Amino acid sequence: MSDSPPTPPTRIAPGQDLIFDLDDTLIENNIHFERAIESFIDAVEHADLSRDAARAVFNEVERVNTLAHGYGSLVFSRSLGDAYRRLATRDGDEAELARIEALGLAILEQEIELIPHVETTLAELARRHTLTILTKGQREEQALKVERSGLERYVHHVEVVAEKDADAYRAILATLGVDPGRAWMIGNSPKSDINPALAVGMGAVFIPHDHTWALEHEEVDEGGNRLVRLDRLVELLGVF
Repeated sequence: MSDSPPTPPTRIAPGQDLIFDLDDTLIENNIHFERAIESFIDAVEHADLSRDAARAVFNEVERVNTLAHGYGSLVFSRSLGDAYRRLATRDGDEAELARIEALGLAILEQEIELIPHVETTLAELARRHTLTILTKGQREEQALKVERSGLERYVHHVEVVAEKDADAYRAILATLGVDPGRAWMIGNSPKSDINPALAVGMGAVFIPHDHTWALEHEEVDEGGNRLVRLDRLVELLGVF
């Protein structure tokens, strides 16, 4: 048996359109929501439910609210309030409810934390390829995060959509005037980044994140040969 290291993948030719997810691909995001949820569970003090059971109730409330109202800190704050009303064992008062909802609103004030090596990676890739950011959520909130991140300087275009499904990928390809055969989606979410991009004929680079939002979990479509799995964002430099 050879002890030599595995052969690295052949670098894909220059001139590709690389479309990046924002949250938990380029910047840390869900860790802030997770911390708020932990603080919420601390505050509920439910005598009959474990922390996991309380979290399951919150997840269901959040799922329903997301379907009805979309994404973002305001919807998250609403979900915290709705779950608090459902779970509190003592009579909830308005001050406590306001404090719970403020956990979600405070996320808007969080300092932007870049994924390691993101700027050097994007700067190098931008020399050989055309870069785009495609993110979903509340338009003003997501646009502000892009602006505060300082990453806009490396990309050709930023698009904020309500949902990242197959129709959204067809639309961004049309906006960019790009054939799916030379476009790649790069992200951490199987549901929003990987599977719908593959479904429209794009390539996809799956970079898992330890704290990917529970509602974004899904089995990755393993069909075809345009799926690349990496452990870290900086490894893109060995592929593109």
